[in-house]
Amino acid sequence: MATKVVSNLKEAIELAKVTDGMSISFHHHLRNGDHVLNMVMDELAAMGVKNLTVNASAVFDVHAPLIDHIKNGVVTKLCVNYMSKGIGTHICKGIMDTPVEFRSHGQRPADIENGRTPIDVAFIAAPTSDTMGNCTGKMGKSRFGSIGYAMADAMNAKTVIVITDNLVEYPLTCASITEDYVDYVVAVDEIGDPNGIMSGTTAQTRDPVRLRMAQTAVKCIEASGLLKDGMSFQTGAGGATMAAAMYLKDVMLEKGVVGSYIVGGISTASVDLQKAGCFRALQDVQSFDLGAAADLLENPNHIEVSGRRYSSSIGKSSCMNNLDVAMLGATEIDVDFNVNVHTDSNGIIMGGSGGHTDIAEICNMAVVIAPLFRNRLPIVLDHVTTVSTKGENIDVLITESGIAVNPRRQDLKEKFIAAGLNVKDIHELKAMAEKICGVPQPAPKGDKIVGEVFGHWGEHVDYIYSVPDKE
Repeated sequence: MATKVVSNLKEAIELAKVTDGMSISFHHHLRNGDHVLNMVMDELAAMGVKNLTVNASAVFDVHAPLIDHIKNGVVTKLCVNYMSKGIGTHICKGIMDTPVEFRSHGQRPADIENGRTPIDVAFIAAPTSDTMGNCTGKMGKSRFGSIGYAMADAMNAKTVIVITDNLVEYPLTCASITEDYVDYVVAVDEIGDPNGIMSGTTAQTRDPVRLRMAQTAVKCIEASGLLKDGMSFQTGAGGATMAAAMYLKDVMLEKGVVGSYIVGGISTASVDLQKAGCFRALQDVQSFDLGAAADLLENPNHIEVSGRRYSSSIGKSSCMNNLDVAMLGATEIDVDFNVNVHTDSNGIIMGGSGGHTDIAEICNMAVVIAPLFRNRLPIVLDHVTTVSTKGENIDVLITESGIAVNPRRQDLKEKFIAAGLNVKDIHELKAMAEKICGVPQPAPKGDKIVGEVFGHWGEHVDYIYSVPDKE
């Protein structure tokens, strides 16, 4: 029987003819448990390949070896949707000549497809693959669930290499990426640690303040009039936003409301909502924990979707087109409702838009949940350090000290006041935080542009600058 299996990773790279100056891609469904990106980059470095563009849907602290590959000239350009602080700190020191390009989860597949960021070779980490490259993330010892962000890579790259630690006989009957897109298959001992999926931003909060904010968020949904049969919902990766799903379940059961779908990164909390009968379906582009990964295999109403179908700006439609309510996080928000999720208050890269920008652009009510201050630094500022999502697309800010509504949404403000919610002007919230914490000094900016932020439509949104060394 025919097979695409090659003896090792080096052979696959040689067959793919990876040479200097090419663009290669990776996906991040294993999050901080991923081994494949480092495995591939170490092999390419050993082979003497230089000047590569790495297009990775996200990079985490586990990918710290990238720093040496950048310093050694193996990697000269990065395109990502998210970057952890461990790597972001080095980028902000100006170690790259070319600014990192930050896209949203929806714009990444759009730009791969439209040729703005073409991919020469895509490396697909697959928990299970057959000998012809039919593969999935839904089963295997390294199961991570949905492989949605890798689908654009597989469908558009010139060459596709599947790397798996569970090689099975042909045909795999539950393939997410199919053989007609795959050139080579490599079997390795381990593609990663699936326990790393639930890390950092995907851990649900136990902080009582954030839990209260999550409860307030559900009250806002009730007051908005959107809590009704057919409602669609997304919760972001932040702890408080994920907790909102838990409280939403109780209200929906009490009122007998049945929503249409939950979309985006799916957690066990989302699974519980669907299984309780609160929503008819889950549309999963990224499973946030192992409970969600297991449910994707077993539950016919838990649907795996590609990044393109999730929120691309060039598809004929997307899951976002009918989205009613989204719960989002923020590092900073300013008085014009611009949101920063890329950098911390010192200007250090420590995140990225993910689906934030896509969701806010399209959904009926985009709600940011954030504490009034973190580490004695106010969340509400005159101007955010970096604009990730434009204020014109944010509807509501929820803090533990009150709710601010974007002036363009007077309809929501009136409904919240009528419901007895604690509505304040965003300037009031800013003043309250400053009374406790003082007025923060703007982060010093270096002269070098180290990153560029692009929006849902591929437009320029902001630049990220280097951070001067402390004296």
